Amino acid sequence: MRILLVDDEAELTEPLSRLLQREGYQVDVATDGGVGSQLAAEHAYDLLILDWMLPIKTGLEICQQRRSQGDATPVLFLTAKDTLDDRVAGLDAGADDYLIKPFELRELLARVRALLRRPPTLERPLLAARLQYQDLALDMENQLAYRGDRPIDLSEKETQLLAYLIQHPEQLLTHAQIYEAVWGEAHKPSSNVLAAQMRLLRRKLEQEHEPALIHTIYGKGYRLGTGLLENPAER
Repeated sequence: MRILLVDDEAELTEPLSRLLQREGYQVDVATDGGVGSQLAAEHAYDLLILDWMLPIKTGLEICQQRRSQGDATPVLFLTAKDTLDDRVAGLDAGADDYLIKPFELRELLARVRALLRRPPTLERPLLAARLQYQDLALDMENQLAYRGDRPIDLSEKETQLLAYLIQHPEQLLTHAQIYEAVWGEAHKPSSNVLAAQMRLLRRKLEQEHEPALIHTIYGKGYRLGTGLLENPAER
C-alpha cells in the first residue's frame, strides 16, 4: 500500500512516516502543497494524508483538485481546524475522514486501516464520465470530445490520450509518462507512434479559428494549455 503524506511540520512528518513504514506502508512525504499536488497527480496512491494549512497550495485545494480530476483515492485530513464549519468544508471538498491535531498516533493508524479496508466504489485511478478543460470537454463513455459546441469523434486510443492530458492540465508530461499511462510498459510503442497520435488528435481538436491546446515541449513531451511556446516543426 502506498501513502502520500503532505504536512509542513517536520516534527510530525518524520515520526509519522517512520511509524507508517514500520506498519508496512510505502510512504512518500511532501512538505508543501505544490509538491504534494504534483506527486498526487503523477502517482497512484492508496491513501492521501493531507494537512489543511500548507505553503503554496492548501490540503483543501489538493483534495478539490483530485476530485475534480476524477480521482477517488481516500483522503484523510490532519488539521488544527476544529469547528463544525471546517469539518463540513473538508468533507464537502471530498475528504473521507478528518483528524484534529493533536492526535494519538494509534488513532491515526486505526483511521488509516479503516480507510484502506473500504471496498472502492470505483476503480482508481478514476476517469470521470466527463472531463473538462476550458472549452474542451471529453465524454469518456461515448468517445466524444466537444470543443465548445462542436462534437468530435475519437478513437479509443485518442480518448485515453486526451483523458490523460485533461487530467494533468498545464503540466509538462514526458514521453515516458504518456507511454506508461496510455500504453503501459508492456506495450510501449515506437517513438513515432506518440507523435503521430498527437498530430491526429490536434487535427481534430484545433481548427483554424480555435486557439491551440496541445503544445510540444521539444525533446521532452507535451503540455495541455493555452498561450504556450512550442517548436513549430513539432506541430
